[in-house]
Amino acid sequence: MTEIVVVNSPDEPPDAWDASVFLAGPTPRAAHVPSWRPAALKLIRERRRRPGRLVVFVPEPGEGQSWPTHQVQRDWELRNLDRSDRVLFWIPRDLRDLPGLTTNDEWGWLKDSGRAVLGTPPDAPHVRYQRAYALGHDVPVCDTLPATVDTALDALGLGAPRTGGERDIPLNVWLTRAFEDWYAAQRAAGNTLLGGRIAWVWRRGAATWLWAAHVKVAIAAEGGRVKDDEVVLGRPDVTAVVLYRRAEPLTASTVVLVREFRSAARTKDGFVHELPGGSGYTAADGCTEVGQETGLALSPERLRPHGSRQLAGTLTAHHAHVYSAELTEAELAVLRSDPGPHGVAGDGERTDVEITTYGELLRCERVDWSTLGMLAAVLTGAAEDQR
Repeated sequence: MTEIVVVNSPDEPPDAWDASVFLAGPTPRAAHVPSWRPAALKLIRERRRRPGRLVVFVPEPGEGQSWPTHQVQRDWELRNLDRSDRVLFWIPRDLRDLPGLTTNDEWGWLKDSGRAVLGTPPDAPHVRYQRAYALGHDVPVCDTLPATVDTALDALGLGAPRTGGERDIPLNVWLTRAFEDWYAAQRAAGNTLLGGRIAWVWRRGAATWLWAAHVKVAIAAEGGRVKDDEVVLGRPDVTAVVLYRRAEPLTASTVVLVREFRSAARTKDGFVHELPGGSGYTAADGCTEVGQETGLALSPERLRPHGSRQLAGTLTAHHAHVYSAELTEAELAVLRSDPGPHGVAGDGERTDVEITTYGELLRCERVDWSTLGMLAAVLTGAAEDQR
């Protein structure tokens, strides 16, 4: 069953919903200027057929209500723009009656959110910048109000049920596996998400790839103490593959790394020196990454799993799924004969194979602590297996 709940300013929304949309755009400030939002609401009621509760935020007072104070109106708009699953921008700009100056500001900070849908009449003045930016950055652009409404509703899909503080997490983050895994861990610990705000997203095309969420969490193990001064960074999990050949002593064991330029590197040479790997969860993902980054073909059956853990638990939520394979001398010879460059050039990736020893990595500063930890887990485990 479809339920549509209209929330006018400054009213509070319901405690739960499946999807939400904010009707952003110029607002009439004179009685003789009609609002475009009643027509948008009529279209939404006619065209929304998905089951569940859809909340529509309308930044105008309802019938018989007066305008709230400027501060109340501003706070209401900012709060609900932040949490809405889609922000429908309809900009029928008229420089005299509907200038849309506040709309320009709202578009500016929401255009890269992954939640914006832009609609403007083709003859509206001063919208070329918005349209050009949207067309170049995977933001849907429409010429009519019905098309804008349809595009926003289609983007909502089936939605997802959320209640309480969960309502502050828009669908484009809520539906990522990275958020699902983080939130499942919090709930398993008995913690409660009281609220939050998506501070930033980075997209690949229209899909959310990275996100930063400022969250407010009640900590069950600490008597419900509330923590609300940190940001969680989320991205897809990664696989990391330890390729090695064991020796005695353990520090003499051979280890295979890849060298790659990554912009965040703080090493002396400006490169990261890391285990072959990349986005993924399974042994098959790990084999794909090894092939791309080193040129070595391995079957998933060769990889031994070592579980998954966070890499930097004070900041990032994603896990590394660690696998290993002990190589033959012939395989090491193949890697030495073709150190690179390897990688997927179309993704901006260039990698070079480095063959070193575990002891050398303990002595130098080329690898980060996470890499050393993964190497230690695998190599000490391999040593135990030999006993």
